[in-house]
Amino acid sequence: MFLFLSSFVFLVAQGGLLEGVSAVVGNTVILKSDVSQLVSMTALQNKIDINKDPSVLKKLQVHALENLVNRQIILEMAKLDSVEVKDKDVNEALDRQVENIISQAGSIEIAEEYLGQSINSYRRDYWIDIRDLLITEQYQFSLINKININRDGVVRFYEEYRDSLGFLPTLYRINHIQLSIQPSNKSLSAALSKINDIRNRIISGESFHSLAVAHSEDPGNSFRGGSLGYVERGSLVSEFEAIAFTQEAGLISKPILTEFGYHIIETLDRKGEKSKIRHILIKPRITESDETISYNFALALKDSAVNFNIFKQLAGLYSDDESTKKIGGDLGWVDISNFPLPELTKAVQTVSSLQVCSFPIKTSAGHHL
Repeated sequence: MFLFLSSFVFLVAQGGLLEGVSAVVGNTVILKSDVSQLVSMTALQNKIDINKDPSVLKKLQVHALENLVNRQIILEMAKLDSVEVKDKDVNEALDRQVENIISQAGSIEIAEEYLGQSINSYRRDYWIDIRDLLITEQYQFSLINKININRDGVVRFYEEYRDSLGFLPTLYRINHIQLSIQPSNKSLSAALSKINDIRNRIISGESFHSLAVAHSEDPGNSFRGGSLGYVERGSLVSEFEAIAFTQEAGLISKPILTEFGYHIIETLDRKGEKSKIRHILIKPRITESDETISYNFALALKDSAVNFNIFKQLAGLYSDDESTKKIGGDLGWVDISNFPLPELTKAVQTVSSLQVCSFPIKTSAGHHL
């Protein structure tokens, strides 16, 4: 019933409703402004610039409308069961939501620009939405608690629906060594020179925000003037944090080298274990010569990995994948049809036998064995 109703309401929403109305669920009207606000929040939380690609905006709008319709359907069902929440819980959830929005945006001003209204106005308008969200979550949780699964039920379900269940994917147990391609000293020097020049321009009075938009190579925040918002200690790479959480507010740091490149950092404010930070990143260029050096080193490691135990030892010594190097490069059981690096997927399919080291494979992360 739920799926049928959800689809029906969504189809009606595409038809001839009044201007400004996106959908109607029961007696509740979902406005286009509701959809727009959810799209803005989703874009903010996922660091998406909706002005750059109209197709991304369209997808977010469709997804937002589906979410709002489905949420309202669940809410109507929850009302039938007389599900309620306390005002205190709503206020606390709203406080967390507002804090998260401001943190993601980097400032109250940017947050208000995304929301299209002041924070105080947002609090007033969104209180009922937060209440309804908590009600739907509580209702869904109550339904889940009523579900009783046992072996006999699973067997009966399988016997009844086996023809429509499809096939389980083949899983592969994979170990790898990742070798990041390191820039040459010449590339490092060029990047350092560029970021020093940017720093000098800021110190001379040019706008940090404008220079970050024009030159920073961090795609997640360059369009926001390099703002990271308020970040907690422990959430950034150590070299970056060592400066961001110790320097005086308002100072522009000297260039800091991390695994991502050279940064200059400005700490704008501190609140306990959180700092409000903005930065500019310049990445050293990777040349063809750098790639050749990396490939040849990977090839030498392949020749040294004469058995699986040695391969795991080499992963511990040389792999740049910090999450797996201490466990011999073990990626666990992998469904290669959903693996994020298609080059590795092809390599796995072409390896002739188990526990054989592949030739070096080039991906966006470097060379892999």
